[in-house]
Amino acid sequence: MRIPGSAAGRRHYAAVLAAAVICSTALTEPSLAPAGGGPSPPESVPRLNWRPCVPGSPFDCASATAPLNYADPGRRTIDLAVVRRKATGPGRRIGTLFFNPGGPGGPGTVQMPQWYEFFPREIRERFDIVSWDPRGVGNSTPVRCFDSTREADAWAARKPAGFPVGAEQRAAWIAAYAELGRLCEQRDPELLRHVSTADTARDLDQLRQAVGEPRLNYLGVSYGSFLGASYAALFPGRVRAMTLDGALDPRAWTDNASPGEPRLPIFPRMASDLGAAATLDRFLALCGSAAPARCAFSAGDPDATRAKFDRLTRRLKGRPQGAWTYGRTVADVVNGLYVVHPGWTDLAARLQDLWQGRAPKQPAPPPPPFPLPYLGDEQAGAVLCSDSPNPRDPGAYHALEEAAAVRAGDAGRFWTWAAEPCATWPAGAADPYIGPWNTPTGATVLLVNPAYDPATPYPGAQALAGELADARLLTLDGYGHTSLLNPSRCVADHESRYFIDGALPPPGAVCRQDTPPFAAPAGREHPPTGRDRGRTTGEPPTGDTGPRA
Repeated sequence: MRIPGSAAGRRHYAAVLAAAVICSTALTEPSLAPAGGGPSPPESVPRLNWRPCVPGSPFDCASATAPLNYADPGRRTIDLAVVRRKATGPGRRIGTLFFNPGGPGGPGTVQMPQWYEFFPREIRERFDIVSWDPRGVGNSTPVRCFDSTREADAWAARKPAGFPVGAEQRAAWIAAYAELGRLCEQRDPELLRHVSTADTARDLDQLRQAVGEPRLNYLGVSYGSFLGASYAALFPGRVRAMTLDGALDPRAWTDNASPGEPRLPIFPRMASDLGAAATLDRFLALCGSAAPARCAFSAGDPDATRAKFDRLTRRLKGRPQGAWTYGRTVADVVNGLYVVHPGWTDLAARLQDLWQGRAPKQPAPPPPPFPLPYLGDEQAGAVLCSDSPNPRDPGAYHALEEAAAVRAGDAGRFWTWAAEPCATWPAGAADPYIGPWNTPTGATVLLVNPAYDPATPYPGAQALAGELADARLLTLDGYGHTSLLNPSRCVADHESRYFIDGALPPPGAVCRQDTPPFAAPAGREHPPTGRDRGRTTGEPPTGDTGPRA
């Protein structure tokens, strides 16, 4: 259950944090002077013995020990796998920038090296970049509910791809995830209660101290934005600079801290279904405006292309094309909207293959830089389902799906079923944090969000900006999930100045993506505005600024 379309190949989720004892520091302005190597960590924090991850690699790996339960630190410990790439600018290092790739369940030791080149050059020059596998995930002490990968694969084969269609598939889906919950509870029920975002935020503060940083520099994308907001709530005086990219609305995630069972699952509450629907509309409109040489699925104009897509999905509902069911296809569409280049072009080609009766070709992803750890569905589920409230009756999700489809079409079905595994998950977080989110921090938090994001819609970033005590929202007038994976030189420049000098973009600043979808001529995918949208402006994007809750 990780980010759809991510390097780990999982769905996107987010989680809530738990606050027990907060050791606050005075709220002072952060020093922006170079930190050098920093002081040695005190004896109470982990020591990191860095070594090359593999011989000759520029990435270093280490392992840290942390308490399973911070309320009882002397009892049981867990391991945290950590990765680092040193600053590349000799003599210009400022300090360490921590990175979380989202999820929940995103393995930082895998995804940070894969995504390293997406970080702005100036940040790579001035900061060591450090990431880690959060507790319960990957190379850290993992939630693992099967004895072998073969058993995990056999379990996965028993559930429908994407999401269920029809009564038989719904029953198989519900039974599979109920079985997963039972297996996980039998394996390590104590671990399941201590993989919350609160625990991970405390781990992050331990790692901050371990590298000798007096205050935290942090970049979190997608779910990582929620982790960052949670850290800021727990350790407000320890924030030097924090960018949250693809931001989540914490009140939606926690169901406004309501005591009863929620009416909606997490992703419709976050309006992920509306975000995906609006992004899909733009994908089809831009594809239809392009020639088939640039978008293989184009039917010559936006309306015809939308009609073609609807005919294709109706056909697949009644007659799957081999392994390509309606549920698998819609899931692939949502996943394919995450990264514009080359994702949108490749998605259009797969849809055209289906339209013409061919099985789409899905080339194997490039090999990871290091051996992949086990990354089962249960790892993200352990975080999501222990942290975020969801309806507990599996039988209610079909009606919830139909209601979501009324407002968000095919994407509504996908995002509704993405939360159903939590209906039968056996464990809740031992100490969940449900707010407040407006504790003043030692620095203004920088938020970044695409106007059309298929997972963390733009209104969620606006909501988070309103929740935090001191935040500045930078809008990417473009498409895809997070600006990190959908580059904008304008965004990169603002982020670099922020992390290096503490300089914020002006209020209401807007940036453009470097390359429009389908190689459309610059400035043509929106009506002309008389402004050079390749530079920062003081206004939000023209027209519709994306999906709204």
